[in-house]
Amino acid sequence: MKNKFFVKSLGCKTNHIEGQLIAQELIKAGYTPANSPEDCDYFIVNTCSVTSHADNQAIYIIKQFRLKKPDSKVILTGCLAQTAANPNDLDADIVLGNDEKLDIAKFLKHSNNGIQSIFADDIFNVKKFHHKTLELLGTTRPSIKIQEGCSNRCSYCIIPYARGNPRSDSMDNIIKQINMYADKGYKEVVLVGIHIGEWGRELNKTLFDLLQEVEKTSILRYRLGSLYVTELPDEMLKFLSVSEKFCPHFHLSLQSLCNKTLKNMNRFYTKEYAINVINKINEKFLSPFIGCDIITGFPNETEEDFIETYEALKTLKLSYIHSFPYSKRKGTPACNMPNQVYEHIKKQRTKQLILLSEGLHKEFLNANRNCTHEVLFQKKDKRTGKYLGITRNYIKVYKNSEADLWNTIEMLNLSEYEIC
Repeated sequence: MKNKFFVKSLGCKTNHIEGQLIAQELIKAGYTPANSPEDCDYFIVNTCSVTSHADNQAIYIIKQFRLKKPDSKVILTGCLAQTAANPNDLDADIVLGNDEKLDIAKFLKHSNNGIQSIFADDIFNVKKFHHKTLELLGTTRPSIKIQEGCSNRCSYCIIPYARGNPRSDSMDNIIKQINMYADKGYKEVVLVGIHIGEWGRELNKTLFDLLQEVEKTSILRYRLGSLYVTELPDEMLKFLSVSEKFCPHFHLSLQSLCNKTLKNMNRFYTKEYAINVINKINEKFLSPFIGCDIITGFPNETEEDFIETYEALKTLKLSYIHSFPYSKRKGTPACNMPNQVYEHIKKQRTKQLILLSEGLHKEFLNANRNCTHEVLFQKKDKRTGKYLGITRNYIKVYKNSEADLWNTIEMLNLSEYEIC
């Protein structure tokens, strides 16, 4: 019986968790995981659609797979499956929407009739969070998907059309998962979703409410996925700053620090507000890791606008900048805005921010180099042969050891180790 599968997940952490859930679902249904795409009967591509490059990457991966394994079945799922103008044009035997993919086993039987099958309901018809508990783990720091969808309509973003409106997992389900992982010996969990700052909205609760309950669990460490600066109220920052469990690792969805550009992006805060929040984080936490996303070359962004963002970033105490050029997405308001920026200018601005980020990250590491930190070790790094560990403030630490360090915690002075 041909029942071997391989899952290729692209994009965000949420997508990778869902890829693991897909694999878990298939194993429970009697399918066997393959070691590589070349060894599978079902090739499942769990796509990202945040940029046009992400779409093209998925299409290319499938094309290359078809050349090598023309008799195997291709299942395309994820955000591209949900947003494609014509799913029939996708080179896949089955197309599964973002909600349907979590019940993939029941759809695979349709791949045997030789006709393309499409199962992708209108994502805005999905009203409830599709809860699945990830039990089959291959990681030291399990991620827990707490939320799905987004209500904000940033003028550049296709993701709400791929993920739908916000839906939250229940507090009970989340706490049960955290305690389950703690009981199995895991030391840290990561709370992720499409827009976790909106967790609990339809439950008449807030993310802060959830974190107060997480604090009561037996897990030793937890950290959060990406947040808007508007989702870090003073009360929550004060609470987290004295927590013995929270990892001071912030990834902020900034996108720009120019008020004109922020307004065009349909972001509901100002440059001044964002700077104030970042300064508060640095004041309240000891050596926090603060990363951010910045889009370069948004429509109508002049050189002066970019410089305004660049100069503001340069003055802030940041640890990392994830910069990327604006990507036109059909169906979004920004796609039809005038004064689209040339590609070579976008790339040039992105390179400038990459260089700035490298300098900021070097400063962050130097400030921590002679400090003692709690390090949670993961598996051996293939590049160095050393064990890779993560501090609470997201510094990667490499240590030689004959003993098995996996899932152990040590207090280390970073001056004695390679860090990055």
